[in-house]
Parts: sequence; structure tokens; C-alpha cells
Amino acid sequence: MTTPHQADVSDASTPETSESGWLGGRLRLKQPRKGYRAGLDAALLAAACDASPGARLVELGCGVGAVLIAVASRREGVMCLGVERDPSAVVLARDNAQINGLSDRIEIVQANIAEAPAGLGQGRFDAALANPPYFDDPTALRGPAAAKRGAWMAEDGLDAWTDALTRLVRDRGVITVIHRADRLADLLAGLGRRAGSFAIRPIHPHAEAPAKRVLVQAVKGGRAPLVLLPPLILHPGAGAAKHTPQTDAILRGEAALGWA
Repeated sequence: MTTPHQADVSDASTPETSESGWLGGRLRLKQPRKGYRAGLDAALLAAACDASPGARLVELGCGVGAVLIAVASRREGVMCLGVERDPSAVVLARDNAQINGLSDRIEIVQANIAEAPAGLGQGRFDAALANPPYFDDPTALRGPAAAKRGAWMAEDGLDAWTDALTRLVRDRGVITVIHRADRLADLLAGLGRRAGSFAIRPIHPHAEAPAKRVLVQAVKGGRAPLVLLPPLILHPGAGAAKHTPQTDAILRGEAALGWA
């Protein structure tokens, strides 16, 4: 699998890292000890990916490659490309692909989201994934740690992400995004410029609480009516530390999160 360019990350500073099990120990993941670490959102996004064997998939903002590694291990034959602007994360993502024996199906390039469509080719991919930073207003997030700012703050705004996602996939290509529930209207507006056939799955901390996250799937050029799917409930009750059986199975890498 080749791309138009392969960024030189030889000057990337190497953060202190740790290696641990991912998805119930099915996979190994090297991550920075400090700063953003892949967690529930990454596991849910990977579980929601339904790319077919042989599909070409791109993830924007892939970080250390957690989602791509989970997808490639579960979806046989899918060819994955990760786009990440942080050079140290690019190095770790490539390491993680190698650690898990998936280097032949995962490639990582360094690029900014706003530049991705021009550099990678528009309409090239069958599927696209993203977990965009949850804030694009610096006043909305109080004093994020420097190591986490890039993962939490979308400096180019959410529209830059939805624009890149819809440009990179082919006609009828599938886009899957996880984001804050209170940004659902913005997410639908951005994706809706070129995509439709929306399916939305709310994600609730527990059954009595409002949704905090949403998983959204869209089809480029799709015209089917919007579908609001049954919610995913993370915990059996308020204050409960354990997860529901469905969520626990996803976190162990034993279950997918379908769109039916």
C-alpha cells in the first residue's frame, strides 16, 4: 500500500512510553505515559467499523494507531491508512502496527487534517473513520495539559474534519465518526454537505443519563432517511464502576457494534 508521500519523522521527539494490552490483551499498544491515551472512544469507533474485506480505509487523527490496529485485526483484508500530524504519535503508530504484525496492512503518514484530501487523493477510500477533537473553541476547555491539547482541541474547527472525511471517500463510501452528543447538529450539518443516509447511535453513561457521545455513520451521496438506533448504555447505573455486558464485550475485543 503506497501513498503520495511519506513524511520524515526522524526529528520527532520520543516521549516516555509504556506498552500494555489493548482490547482485553488481544493486542499490544505502546503509548505515551503522559498525555492522551486511547480508551473507550477508540474502542467504540473500532467496533463500529464495518468495512468489507479488501476495502481501503483511512482514519484521520489516528494517534498511536489504536483504532486502525483494532480494525485491521478484526476486519480481514482491509487496507488501512492513518493520518496524524504529531510526529511522535506517527512513530508510535508505526511501531504498534509492527508489534501486532499488521505492518503489511497499516500505513501511517504525517499530515494536517486540512491538507489531507489534497495530499492523499480525493475519492480514494471506501471508508473513513475519525474521533475529532471535542473542542474547537479555546475558551471552552480550561487549561488542557500541553500533552493533551492536540487531542482535545480542533484548531481548524470541526468543519475541517467533516470536509476532509467527505472528500477522501469515494461516492457511496462510508464515514464513521464518534463525537460529543452536543455537537451532533454541527456534525450532521458538516457531513450533510456531501453525505446522507445517516445512522446515529447515542452513547449513554447509564440509562437514566443523557447521551454524552454519539456514533454517526454517513454514506457519501446517500439519500436514505436518517435512522436513530437503540442506544449503547455504558454502565448499569449511576456511579457504577463496572460496564454493561455489551460494553464489556466491546472493550475486550469480543463484540462489534453494528448499524442494524
